[in-house]
Amino acid sequence: MVSEVDAFDKVLQSPKRPLAAIIGGAKVSTKLGVLTNLLNKVDILIVGGGIANTFLAAQGLKVGTSLYEADLIDEAKKILDLAKSKGCKLPLPLDVVTAKALEKGVEAHVHDVNDIPDDEMVLDIGPKTEELYEKILQEAATVVWNGPMGAFEVEPFHKGTVALANALANSKAFVVVGGGDSVAAVEKYGLAEKMGYISTGGGASLELLEGKILPAIAALNDRG
Repeated sequence: MVSEVDAFDKVLQSPKRPLAAIIGGAKVSTKLGVLTNLLNKVDILIVGGGIANTFLAAQGLKVGTSLYEADLIDEAKKILDLAKSKGCKLPLPLDVVTAKALEKGVEAHVHDVNDIPDDEMVLDIGPKTEELYEKILQEAATVVWNGPMGAFEVEPFHKGTVALANALANSKAFVVVGGGDSVAAVEKYGLAEKMGYISTGGGASLELLEGKILPAIAALNDRG
């Protein structure tokens, strides 16, 4: 637990800057507090997975049959505005990988975000977006990553997450990887040893990123 707290202190309390956060996953609703809290701390915020779809929809783009949260479009707009006001980079995908179903071996297509078909769903970031994110992350001195870029468990929708993992593995930045899916990805592709710290905290790491004080840590602080 001490190593977990030390690692996240390097990210949240005394990071070398620029500080970047990469937050992926299915829903904005589960990570709204995390995104809002991080905007007060980070210089770069990258969103992926279904979260990014909600942000694309907030910019008036059609996302086909993709998973996104229509009821949180206004919240996504507020986060985009907050990032702008704080001078935080919040890049969104330029292109995406789509398909008609989330199935192994299904025919996949790369589309510009302005041309997502009505009958297909976004399941990964595209090659232009990979390049954009890799370039932006080269600036970072500290990175925290929680959540994949797409449905990485199902090929061919793993490429964006693999590209990001490789970029972080070869980065000079101190990289903390937290959350089950992100950890599973770096371990699956043999990149765990190249990261600065692999969190085993799971959901607890999200609570730290949200700015919450974990009960065990609070108890130890009181004891101290």
